[in-house]
Amino acid sequence: MGKYQQVKRLVRDYFEDLEKCSPEQVKDVLKKYMSEDYRWEGVYPFMDQEGTDAVAEVFWIPLKKALAHMQRRQDVFMAGTAKDGKTWVMSMGQFMGLYDQELLNIRRTCKMQHLQYAEYSCVENGKITHTAMFVDLIGFMNEAGVYPLPQSTGNYFVYPGPRDHNGLMFEDAPEEKAAKSMQVVEDMVNDLIELNATMDAPREVLERTWNEDMIWYGPCGIGASYTIDRYQRQHQLPFRKQLVDKKCNDINAYFAEGDFVCFYSSMDVTPTGGWLGMPGGNKSAHLRGDIDIYYIKDGKISENWCFIDLPYWLSEQGLDIFKRTAEIMNPQL
Repeated sequence: MGKYQQVKRLVRDYFEDLEKCSPEQVKDVLKKYMSEDYRWEGVYPFMDQEGTDAVAEVFWIPLKKALAHMQRRQDVFMAGTAKDGKTWVMSMGQFMGLYDQELLNIRRTCKMQHLQYAEYSCVENGKITHTAMFVDLIGFMNEAGVYPLPQSTGNYFVYPGPRDHNGLMFEDAPEEKAAKSMQVVEDMVNDLIELNATMDAPREVLERTWNEDMIWYGPCGIGASYTIDRYQRQHQLPFRKQLVDKKCNDINAYFAEGDFVCFYSSMDVTPTGGWLGMPGGNKSAHLRGDIDIYYIKDGKISENWCFIDLPYWLSEQGLDIFKRTAEIMNPQL
């Protein structure tokens, strides 16, 4: 048995039981798998919760009621020991179901609907003690036909999994692969730190650690970009030039397995104008849920799925996209 088989089995059993249960059974499922001091981190407006009852009531029950017959369709499943010494399991993919009941006052379609997610589960002593759940709610709004922002620089769609269909590591991958993958990401991060002293991002710097045909799957509001040149034009340069005073915070659940590396973090930034098509200002705001999952191929980064809690960042600047959309699309006259 591999080093992480037991924790992987625990999380997979949890996923299976959660998918099969009714909304009324969610609390019992969470109590079966989570510790008594369970902590949950979520995106705006779900935010952070303590205990299984709160998580069920705030997130899982409304989601399962909204997406009838909901399935978890995984593209990446991996486990490892993070730099904090704890064991984490990460799952990324789409929740899919029939959007029959409104979620966050986003009008229903009664059609198939997807919600992109990345879920980090910390397992200790046979229980899940901490979950970090990131979902792309702007992407959900877009698919429902109520996109709330100006036109994006990239293109958003229901993102696929890895091009080589090798992200589901139900069996442990060789540990030496993880070390090589981690080194590529470490080199890339160090390059970015070196560039932070300037607004420039020379192409040759990215060429050190990114494949020419790389794909960056950004959150809805920014969208995806293909090739180094388009990635720089559609995301990297706007991000570097239209957001200033960047302050990076702690990196969490940073680990690798096989050809994949993942972590989540956050940062504080001040907009100068133009990012997301929004005006600038002098107010620093918190980018919660800055999530990255990397696929390493031929010694360089081939694909990168990125989540950012854009609704929270916008809310800190006075724009609640859920409230505004509901008032426009579902007016109570």
